[in-house]
Amino acid sequence: MSAAQEYRTICRAEEWQRGRFWRTECEEDALVLSPGSIWGAACLGPIDGTEKGFAWNRVKLAAQLPRDAGVRVYARASDDRNWSELDENWSEGTLGNPRAPLDTDGVPPLEALFGEAVAGTDVLLRVTGQYLWLAVELASGGETGPRIDAVSIRFSGDHLIDYLPSIYQEQDFTYRWLSIYNSLFQDLEQEIDSLPGRLDVDSADAELLSFLGRCVCLDEGMPQGLLREMIPHALEFYESMYTAEGIRRSAWLLSGQRPELIEYFDVDPNLPSCQNPALYRRLYGENPYRFFLLFPYDTFSSQSDMERFLSRMRDRIPAETDLELILLKPCVQLDWHTYLGLNSRIGSFVPAAIDETQTIHYDTTIGGTDHER
Repeated sequence: MSAAQEYRTICRAEEWQRGRFWRTECEEDALVLSPGSIWGAACLGPIDGTEKGFAWNRVKLAAQLPRDAGVRVYARASDDRNWSELDENWSEGTLGNPRAPLDTDGVPPLEALFGEAVAGTDVLLRVTGQYLWLAVELASGGETGPRIDAVSIRFSGDHLIDYLPSIYQEQDFTYRWLSIYNSLFQDLEQEIDSLPGRLDVDSADAELLSFLGRCVCLDEGMPQGLLREMIPHALEFYESMYTAEGIRRSAWLLSGQRPELIEYFDVDPNLPSCQNPALYRRLYGENPYRFFLLFPYDTFSSQSDMERFLSRMRDRIPAETDLELILLKPCVQLDWHTYLGLNSRIGSFVPAAIDETQTIHYDTTIGGTDHER
């Protein structure tokens, strides 16, 4: 049995507004009860099946039904687009200002117009005709009423009865009995066929996106935009995870800041090009398996955040290596060409004559308690 099915879906305010309404209205793109109403109805405009004698057989509602709320569906089909009884018994009205139908009780005579209703959100029909009229009845016995987000009318697709001899195809009971299994099988096949599209990272909702992230071992706390970007490249991510670039990327994903990475080979004090071996030994040591991550001092909001970062980073660095975190604080360094300004003062002053022939060296100390008086 082919799972191919075609549905006409009504899910926008401008589509709802083509119908008739009684104590119902639009809330964004959904159909709801008017404020203060516990019962209401809406009749959709005629839906064209494009051929005479078209067999309508299924309607699905995407609805939110709180407790003590329900919906019922009425259906009528005809080859004639004009339906005078509807015009006579239900007055014209706009969605924002509906008027009551023209009957003595002020209630739309739905059963007299359409026939018996069917309760639920998945309704099997047995009406034929080129044009279909649908009416939905909403009722609420609690604080929150029902909400209909979409109405889908089935246009085409296989039915189990099509595979039986023609003598059985005219039996109404057989058709309705097989429709139960037909809807189960086709819904299941449709779910299977649509599975690749549902697993698409670009269109997945937040819950599915989090699930896809866990499947490839990406962090659940990652922002959604970043997660969508990283999932397709997860294989490349893990292939380069233990390289210098991979460690920078991991640190960025966990902290939100791009760090500077310094390895022992970048500052090897034994290299001939090293300008200050003693300073480098004091800052970075002589362990060739240790590397350093340099972050701005305000990267972590608390000590616990920093410890959590270090704990998670230990699983993302090569074996037998050590990670040392360094937080850089902003400072001012007085250099050969430092100008402080006329009113600047550091600590206190010392008597000195500085002219264009003298410079302030790195080891110069300015200030002293002996001169503060």
